[in-house]
Amino acid sequence: VRPARVLMQLSLPLAELKTRPTADGGAEVYDPLRRRFVALTPEEYVRQQFAAWLVGELGYPASHVANEVSLTLNGTRRRCDTLVYDSQGEPLMIVEYKAPTVAICQEVFDQVVRYNMVLRARHLVVSNGLRHYCCVIDYDSGKYHFLPGIPDYQGALRKYE
Repeated sequence: VRPARVLMQLSLPLAELKTRPTADGGAEVYDPLRRRFVALTPEEYVRQQFAAWLVGELGYPASHVANEVSLTLNGTRRRCDTLVYDSQGEPLMIVEYKAPTVAICQEVFDQVVRYNMVLRARHLVVSNGLRHYCCVIDYDSGKYHFLPGIPDYQGALRKYE
């Protein structure tokens, strides 16, 4: 197992990833949250770098972060890219990733909002590794607003006015 080559420079701190070649000439990356190797696609590269940043630098407990979480939406099984839980096990943040070449547009936000109809997380995050957006939802007032960045774990736990 060797460290991953940099697929593309992202606007995230560079985490060292463990990769291995596949028989078809591709590569796999070890996902420490899922505890297994998965195909190393551009979107997966963003997921691994972002999750490493959440856990390593922003203080999110690895035990509270899960990748590829299944949910049922209108009778259809879906998977949200990353789900962060609070200390009571309630959804705190949904993160949706795209490859760096994919623009963050309304359709991407609509996808994470649909997942949130089921999960009711306080924070919705969308990232393509180059640009990151985070909005916080106040369910009591029915309002939301975008934050200037991704909060650290303690910040994510606080109520926003």
